[in-house]
Amino acid sequence: MTQGSPQLLNVGIIGAGAISSRHFEGYRLAGANVVAFADPSEATRQSREEEWQARGYADFGAMLEREAVQAVSICTPNAYHAPAALAALSRGIHVLCEKPLSLDLAACDAMITAAREAGVVLQTNHHLRSSPLVETAKRLIDEGRIGRVTFMRLRQAHDWGGSPEVRGAFGSLAASGGGTLLDNGCHLMDLARHLGGEVRNIHARMHTLKFDIEVEDTAVATLEFESGALASVETAWTATGWEEGFSVYGTAGALECTNRLGKPRLRHLHRSFAFGAWGEGDETWYDFANPGNAHVRSVGHFVASITGDAPVVCTGEDGRESVRLVLGGYESARSGLTVEL
Repeated sequence: MTQGSPQLLNVGIIGAGAISSRHFEGYRLAGANVVAFADPSEATRQSREEEWQARGYADFGAMLEREAVQAVSICTPNAYHAPAALAALSRGIHVLCEKPLSLDLAACDAMITAAREAGVVLQTNHHLRSSPLVETAKRLIDEGRIGRVTFMRLRQAHDWGGSPEVRGAFGSLAASGGGTLLDNGCHLMDLARHLGGEVRNIHARMHTLKFDIEVEDTAVATLEFESGALASVETAWTATGWEEGFSVYGTAGALECTNRLGKPRLRHLHRSFAFGAWGEGDETWYDFANPGNAHVRSVGHFVASITGDAPVVCTGEDGRESVRLVLGGYESARSGLTVEL
C-alpha cells in the first residue's frame, strides 16, 4: 500500500450480521473495496451478496484462500474472533477485530504476536475512541483542562429494544463468553484506560435478573487506577431504552456526556470565573453538527493506519487490556473479592 491510496485496498468481512453493515459503510466512505465476505447462513449470504455486490462464502478459510484481500473485518460471535484473526494474520492480512479481541489472554497474545511478526495492523474495534465526543474529552484531559482526574462514571445500558429475548448468540456462554460486562463492559474498560490510565484493581458484582440466559444481564464494577482515581462502570441489558454516557471529574473541572436526554453533547463544567455557588459553574459546550457513527469512523481510522496516514487508534495490546479487566471483573464477582491487576 502506498500512503494516501485507500482506494487500492481490497477488503473481506468475516461475519455478515448486524454490525458488519457499519464496517461495510466505513470501508465505502474510506474508498476501500469490500470484495468478499464469509457467513455460515445461506440466507444472510444471499442478502448481503445483493446488498454489497460482493462474493459470499460459507467458510472464512475458503474466502481467505481464494480472495486477494489486504484487510479483513472480523464481525463473528466472540468465540470465533481468534481463529479468524489468526488465519488472516498468518497470511499477512491486516485485521480489524470487533470487541472483545478474544475470550482469553493467551489467544490475545497469539494475535498480537502474529500481527507483529507479519508486520500488519491489528486494530481492536473499541469504537468509542473514534467518537468526536470522546476525542474531545481526551484532548481536554491531556491538556489539563479538568486538572487531575479523580473519579469517572461510565455507563452503557439497554433492553434489546424491548425484545423479550436476548438477540442471537449473546445469551450463550459458549458462543459469547460472557454477558453485559463483556459485551458492553469491554468498551467501557477500554474507555476507562483511554481517559484515566492504567488500572490497579477491580471489584465487580453481577446478576441475571430479566432474561433466561446463561450469562449476566446486569453488572457494576468499580476500578482503582494507578493514579489513585476511582471509576464506576455500569452495564445492563435490563435498562429500558438505550444509554451511552461518560462523566470524568477532576480537581479543576468535569466532563459530562450522555445520549439519554437527547442528542449527545459534551459539557465542560469549570470555575474559570464563577466561585462560591455549589450548583453553578462556567460551562463550555461541545456540539458536532455531523459527528457520524463511531463504528464507521473507527473503520476509517483502520484504513488510515494501513495507508500510513495515522497511527492505530486502538491496538491489539489495548484490546488485550480491556479483556484482562473484564476477566478480572468476572473473577471478582465469583470470589466476592477485589482483584489486583
